[in-house]
Amino acid sequence: MKLLYSSIFCIFLLVPNQAISQNKTCLKAINTQIWDKFTKAFETLDTNLFASLHSDDLVRVSGNGKTIRNKGAYIKSYKINWKDKVVHQTIAFRFLERICNEETASERGIYKLTRNPNTPNEVCYYGKFHVILKQVNTQWKILVDYDSSENNTINDISFNKAFALDDFEKY
Repeated sequence: MKLLYSSIFCIFLLVPNQAISQNKTCLKAINTQIWDKFTKAFETLDTNLFASLHSDDLVRVSGNGKTIRNKGAYIKSYKINWKDKVVHQTIAFRFLERICNEETASERGIYKLTRNPNTPNEVCYYGKFHVILKQVNTQWKILVDYDSSENNTINDISFNKAFALDDFEKY
């Protein structure tokens, strides 16, 4: 009987660790395949890279603009905005919640978009986002992307309270 209890206890110890390890692997892949490339696309104004991050079936919702767009309309707006390559910007992400398995993920967080960084004309914009990601041919893609400034209530304090991109222990 003692052996049975010991075996059950060991199983309970191992199961949560496997889930955390699997979750960490999944989150690292998402960071590399989505968030690193998203940041690079914004900083280099690369619409092709930006488009490659999104599923062909993308549903893009802007809470502030009260709009829902498909991938074509969403990417077209970036091609227009980034066309002249005169925008200097950075974007950073922090997270409130990250849930994933091998094929689907849900991530909620706060972004900080900085225009004209490190200049007297620097302006920061903040928003809360929620994305649903899917594995497509072993690559993570954004399937649903929602964001809102929540009536301009999202700010630097909100951003700093959220968790860092690589702070996997919080999830």
